[in-house]
This record gives sequence, C-alpha cells and structure tokens, in this order.
Amino acid sequence: MWLKKLQDWISRITDPIVGMLKGIAMSVLAIMMLVTALDVIFRYIFNRPIAGSIELTEFMMAIMVSFGIAYCAVLGGHVGVDVVVSLFTQKTRTIIDTITTLLSLGLFLLITWQSVLYVKEIFDSGLESPVLLIPVYPFIGAVAIGFGALCLVLLMNFFQLLSKAAKK
Repeated sequence: MWLKKLQDWISRITDPIVGMLKGIAMSVLAIMMLVTALDVIFRYIFNRPIAGSIELTEFMMAIMVSFGIAYCAVLGGHVGVDVVVSLFTQKTRTIIDTITTLLSLGLFLLITWQSVLYVKEIFDSGLESPVLLIPVYPFIGAVAIGFGALCLVLLMNFFQLLSKAAKK
C-alpha cells in the first residue's frame, strides 16, 4: 500500500515536469525544422546560407532529445528486447523488469551527476561555439535536466513494478 502512495507522490511531481519538458522539446523541434528549412531555401535560392545553422541545430538537438527522453519513458516507448524474457512467467518478468529498471536508474543517475559536474567544468573553461560564440554550458545543463527527469520517471516505474511484484 505504501509503495502505491509513494508512486503516486512521485507521479504528482514528475508529470508536470515531464509535460513542461515535452512542450519545450516540441517547440524546439518546430524551431529546428524552421531553421533547417530556411537554411536550405537561403542556400539554394539566394546562395546565402544561415551562418551557424549547424551549431543551432546541434544545440537544439541536445535540448530536444534530452527533454523528450523522459516523456518517451512515461509512454513506455523505449526499445526493449524480450525474446527470451517473454518465455518466463509473469512474476519472473516483473522481477526482471524491476531489476533492469533499478539498473537503468543507477546508470542515468550517474549520467545526470556527471553532466552536472561537466556543466561546471565547461562553465569554468568558457567554451563557446566556434561560429556564433554561444556558450556551451547551458546546453549541457539542459541535458542534465532532461536525464534528471528521466531518473524521476524511472524511480516512479521502479516503485510501480515493486508494487506489482508485491501483489503477486
């Protein structure tokens, strides 16, 4: 019972965060498509490409992917290979899913932590993009935020699987 309450509490925190990040990712995708289309049009019609369009696309891709990954996890849209696992009983599958979710949570906590440390390192170094001279550290920070949200979703999934395993 307490696992379900904990899962619901984490879900109340996670859902608005993931929804906001999804909205930002969708907006960034639209802007990225516009920049790319305009760059192609300017390049081939006016022979004047947009300066730094590749840099902008790279930065927007970092935001879009890292902000969208938590939403994909909420939907259960990540690729899973269950050729062997599908042969097991439902209880065994739940146990395996719980273990892999816990391992994934550990991995992405490590990635989030290292991304936060990397933000400080890049901030201190003053690294900027070569053409537009945009500081790089905010985009690494966006990656850390996106993977932090993924960790919240994985934590919620972990408690959901634990609750499911406890019922059986």
